[in-house]
Amino acid sequence: MSAQMNQQSQSANADFHGAAIIDANGREIPITEHMVQEACDKLESCWQFPTSRQHQGG
Repeated sequence: MSAQMNQQSQSANADFHGAAIIDANGREIPITEHMVQEACDKLESCWQFPTSRQHQGG
């Protein structure tokens, strides 16, 4: 592999840290900070603190 190709390959992967999803068409989509924050926001909005009744199993 030439040095130029190796450098291009490294710069293309500089922002990718190993986490991705595979879409319905088989494309690999890197997971971004924005995607993680959006998922956390959705989970937080759905969260309900357990009441004492739920905690007791009833």
